[in-house]
Amino acid sequence: MSMSEVDKIRITAASAIERSRERRRPIGTKSVALRRQHLYKKLGRVLIAGGIVLIGAAVFGALIQPLGFTGLLALFILLIGVAVLFGRSPFPEPRQADLPKTDLKQLAGRTEIWLEAQRPALPAPARQLVDGIGVQLDLLAPQLQTLDAASPAAANIRKLVGEDLPELVAGYQRIPAGLRTEAHAGRTPDETLVGGLKMLESEIGNAARSLAAGELDKLATRERYLQLKYQGIDGEDVPPV
Repeated sequence: MSMSEVDKIRITAASAIERSRERRRPIGTKSVALRRQHLYKKLGRVLIAGGIVLIGAAVFGALIQPLGFTGLLALFILLIGVAVLFGRSPFPEPRQADLPKTDLKQLAGRTEIWLEAQRPALPAPARQLVDGIGVQLDLLAPQLQTLDAASPAAANIRKLVGEDLPELVAGYQRIPAGLRTEAHAGRTPDETLVGGLKMLESEIGNAARSLAAGELDKLATRERYLQLKYQGIDGEDVPPV
């Protein structure tokens, strides 16, 4: 095998390892929280099923006959089977088509997970922007926990995060790799992707700040009311907020 072939194999292996690392690296805390929640639920099912098996074995040994060595061996094998059966369920990776219909409280986290899977296929500048979008989604997520799902603000955020963002990334990936650096209408697909991600990062950040500002306004109003109520101004009664 020639040195050039060895170099090609080494470069290919290094690229595969780097893609694997990129795929596993989270872009936000909400995706990590969803995966951890799934893991805890899976462990809970394993523990409950294992507990039922152990209780059944204890009752059998106490009321019918002792388990003995063979019974303990069978119990051990059964516990392994229960762990495999209830512990093998993988995390349900979100699909692009599912994001617009995702529960608003999980929209940020599931969008982060979807972006993490797409990130390795994007050019380096776009990957950096995806990381920034993950930060903005983390900022937006707490506001989505209390936002009315039927409100216009919720509809706008669902379209921005669940439709526009995934479609931009998916649309780029549908372009053949060899054409992504060729200019069309004055811009390459790479440039169009980066420009779109910059705009979406800004829009998501603005949405998070706007929702947070509403809460901050309420807090400031409440604080002012309390100041007036308990400190008083010219002895006047203050109507409640």
